[in-house]
Amino acid sequence: MRVKLDYGRSGLFVELPDENLVKILRYRPAEPLADPRAVIRELLWRPIGTPPLAEIAAGKRSACIAVCDITRPVPNELILSEMLPILEMAGIPRERILILIATGLHRPNLGRELVQILGEEIAEKYWVENHSGQDPEEHEYLGESPRGVPIWIDRRYLQADLKITVGLIEPHFMAGYSGGRKLICPGLAALETVRAWHSPRFLEHPRARSGVLEGNPVHEENTWIARRAGCDFIVNVVLDEERRIVHAVAGDMEAAFLEGVRFVDTMVRDTVPEPVDVVVTTSAGYPLDATFYQSVKGMVAAEPIVKPGGTVILAAEISEGIGSPEFQQIFREHSSLDEFMERITQGNYFRMDQWQLEEMAKVRRKARIVVVTEGLSAAQLERLFVESAPSVEAALAECRRRYGPNMTLAAIPKGPYLIADVEPQAAAVG
Repeated sequence: MRVKLDYGRSGLFVELPDENLVKILRYRPAEPLADPRAVIRELLWRPIGTPPLAEIAAGKRSACIAVCDITRPVPNELILSEMLPILEMAGIPRERILILIATGLHRPNLGRELVQILGEEIAEKYWVENHSGQDPEEHEYLGESPRGVPIWIDRRYLQADLKITVGLIEPHFMAGYSGGRKLICPGLAALETVRAWHSPRFLEHPRARSGVLEGNPVHEENTWIARRAGCDFIVNVVLDEERRIVHAVAGDMEAAFLEGVRFVDTMVRDTVPEPVDVVVTTSAGYPLDATFYQSVKGMVAAEPIVKPGGTVILAAEISEGIGSPEFQQIFREHSSLDEFMERITQGNYFRMDQWQLEEMAKVRRKARIVVVTEGLSAAQLERLFVESAPSVEAALAECRRRYGPNMTLAAIPKGPYLIADVEPQAAAVG
């Protein structure tokens, strides 16, 4: 069967053997909004759990709007073009409205990337800055969270009279779902906060996983942190496979987010009858597959449905290389994943972005990882504790030799945007 995988900007067509294919896991269909602009406009005036945005903005002297960085395909231009006039009509001067790119610990977004995130007119006419998580001078200390995480948040956000976040609700491999509180933590948090919040005592918890909120310490902690920092209003959207808006929510940071999660949960889950030998997955194409660091999310998406000793084949363009210098340093300092995991769980070792390798280690404990990419050589991939193949078809041929002609195969063309699982076993009768 010929299948298109999300890969880079244009996709990748691959041939999957019909005789081995158990299932292609996909979104449940959801109808795109016929007039998303009208829906956003209505939500700003009739939000969930808060007064209308115009009423909240009245009397405020400044505003900070946190938006996602280049790694999230949020339709900011559409949302902000409806929101910004309301803030100005409420009396907030344009020069006192800051659009703050919630980079977390990612690199800043500059030049044409700002146009890609915000649209030409907004990027040119409004005050736009990047959060810098590694600059302690840009943050204020708000005490500790219930689990002892030091809370350092961007002071530009904290000092604004009106605090707004704009984001996207989708599965997230640590926090259950993105959106809502995540724009603040980690989006506007300092390294010291993220270091504690992404430490093994949180990430190794069995409920710190995609699609899980209840009992997930990662979700619970950053919700508390975001509440402590404050948020007056959110707008979050849900996108389909073609990145069209199928749902939107606005209003209270928690109530609106949870309403959005309930909708997302109905469309992003799919199952196989039992674990399979091989899973072909992706990191959902650009921008999530631009680096090896981000592409780890695609590997994690396959873990629930692969057999122990199975193989995860990841197709990712990786057009921008491995990731941050700190992330690359981790690989130079360790000869194996086991050595790395021992150091982070038993010692004082810390490197920024280590949490991504910790997530990859969860997959490697269970299965091989074979990466198909144009962005890194086979020698480079070997140093990243994964294997390589020149094509998905070549990787499948090797798996067929390994597991035999009756190997079982599943594919997740959208990788981390879908929550894959094994069907619950029927209850025993008798």
